[in-house]
Amino acid sequence: MSFGPVGARALLKREIQRYLRRYTNTFAPPLITNVLYFSVFGVILGGRIDQIQGFDYIVFLLPGLVVLGMISNAFENASFSIFHGRWNEYIHETLTSPLSYSQMVAAYVVASALRGVLVGVLIAAIGVAFTLVNGQIATVTIAQPLYLAAFGLIVPTLFSGFGVIGGLLAEDFDHLTVMNQFILRPLVFFGAVFYSLETLPGVWRDLSLLNPMVYMVDGVRYGFLGYSDVDPRVSLVVLSALTIAVLFVDVQLFKRGYGLTD
Repeated sequence: MSFGPVGARALLKREIQRYLRRYTNTFAPPLITNVLYFSVFGVILGGRIDQIQGFDYIVFLLPGLVVLGMISNAFENASFSIFHGRWNEYIHETLTSPLSYSQMVAAYVVASALRGVLVGVLIAAIGVAFTLVNGQIATVTIAQPLYLAAFGLIVPTLFSGFGVIGGLLAEDFDHLTVMNQFILRPLVFFGAVFYSLETLPGVWRDLSLLNPMVYMVDGVRYGFLGYSDVDPRVSLVVLSALTIAVLFVDVQLFKRGYGLTD
């Protein structure tokens, strides 16, 4: 997926500028939402919750909220961009360009993944600010920077790829909302964002391992805190393989013109 050709760089630039120019719509909502999350769960309720695996609750909570913000925004950006292009029929300009299908997909995915990363960084900054207010700044660390960087890139890339599929499958704007709000978010909320798997009874812990979000949240948490419920190496390999598979499906769908042509 090379960005050598001018056309590929132009498409990538267009997709990035689209959300940077409308930052009040793309960045303000997740920031406000996470201020509320940290206020209610981190400060108000967190002060009444015992430490989890040796970490203050607000610190334990931070990586999960970062993942939630990354995947929601990466998916939303890719799915909306593809669907909006279909809806207004300007995606045909991209399809008739000399770009290869892999370059088209790469532009949409990279732009969307970048939005996810930016939102994740902003949420992490909010979390650090709240821990500073609570006098817990010393407990916020990056214990495993390489793992954090790896998961921080793979997770939004994976959901950007899913977003491309969602944008091709959607028949109207309501479908995009359903995918994000009623499928992705519940999976994340039950993906050990607010709790450790070790606090669950045996059967529920085993069932939780079927939720792929668990491995994403756990991997990012390992990067921040050095603690994980699942071997991060296994999570990284599985998520990397899944990302490659999803991107391959994206390219094949573009080649077939699925949802792109009448």
